[in-house]
Amino acid sequence: MIKNYLISNKDNYNALIKSKLATLNRYLSSKIKDGLIIAFSGGTDSAMLIWAASKIKENIGGNVLAVTQDSYSLPRKDLQEAIEFARSLNIEHEVVKGKEFEDTNYLKNDLNRCYYCRKELFKITDSIIARDGYKYVLYGYNASDKSDFRPGHKAAVESNVLAPLAEIGFEKIEIREILRNNNIQLADKPATPCLSSRVMTGIPIDRKHLNNIEVIENVLWNAGAKQFRVRLCKDEDNFFLRVEASEKDIELVLKNKKEIIELGKNFGYKWITLDLEGYKLGGGVKK
Repeated sequence: MIKNYLISNKDNYNALIKSKLATLNRYLSSKIKDGLIIAFSGGTDSAMLIWAASKIKENIGGNVLAVTQDSYSLPRKDLQEAIEFARSLNIEHEVVKGKEFEDTNYLKNDLNRCYYCRKELFKITDSIIARDGYKYVLYGYNASDKSDFRPGHKAAVESNVLAPLAEIGFEKIEIREILRNNNIQLADKPATPCLSSRVMTGIPIDRKHLNNIEVIENVLWNAGAKQFRVRLCKDEDNFFLRVEASEKDIELVLKNKKEIIELGKNFGYKWITLDLEGYKLGGGVKK
């Protein structure tokens, strides 16, 4: 019988979470000696995999490598959080510059943009497997993601990348509970997809726009906002910005509107608008 290294006596999980953690423990324990690469975006889901792998590695050994694909679409604060998190768990971490900005299929920004980004990520992990001999690649796709449009998952399936959180049935709310219970700082990190997701479908991806968006979003992050997006839109020949925010964060947007407008105008955008419908998942996709 394999000891469960993911649960301690002080943990007060319900029976379903305990069962899922036991399955994850067996899953990772059976593979860790052959070497695990975990694609690490800096978000909660991949953090869950890294935390679990680190607990098992502490007890039975094995090889674990976190890999982060760096590019103009990755916010600098997310990269720094990823580096600090891997370091805090003593997990080896490799940051590799992706080449998706050299791919015209990615840059044209159609509905399959995430597919081309993930294909580049898994080319990176394949090259590390060839170089260092790791056997498995894992990423943080979970059961809650199954109801969403995820072209990047197609790339994972094509590349034989494993998604144990989805396979075992971990929901997002359970992942956050487990990380919170283990005092993991990323437990309550808001979902932060890449900066390219802020660009409305069909508008070509451009690093200058992504940098501008990151600067303006940092104003809101620093003000304490949690759930918002700054979207790049276009009306005929004019680029403009549309700010989406949850009801709790709209007040913070308005309190900081002078700085946001000034930055947006200096960057050359015709309008800087507030979307009264608020924050919505997938708001950068043209329906």
